[in-house]
Amino acid sequence: MTQTASLAAELAALDDKLSKRYIELDPDGYFLIYLDRAANLICAKHFSNFINDKGLACDPATGKPLPTRAKVERTPTAIFTGRTAKELCIKIFEETKPCPMRYLDHAAYLGREFVRAEQALISGQDYVQD
Repeated sequence: MTQTASLAAELAALDDKLSKRYIELDPDGYFLIYLDRAANLICAKHFSNFINDKGLACDPATGKPLPTRAKVERTPTAIFTGRTAKELCIKIFEETKPCPMRYLDHAAYLGREFVRAEQALISGQDYVQD
């Protein structure tokens, strides 16, 4: 294995490990990120939620915890689109008032995901949100 391939494998393992850590959920909502390849856009749907006393994200309309694996039909509070990660971040973090998130770690996560989505859009690879 080349030094570059070894480093890539090491970094991929680190990212995989970090993706499994506990994170406190943002009480201001969550985003589902996807690509609109026909329009060459990165898209982010924002959904509201509240966090219950067990730390679970819940649907404000029903009060029930949101499932993590099953598909849920909900109406987004907003849909953001951009051609690049930077454009999307500016729309969400700078132009939207109030900003639809409370936690800085959530903002950092979204920035990382938008870069991954942009790379997938450019390369033609599939994008799956982490």
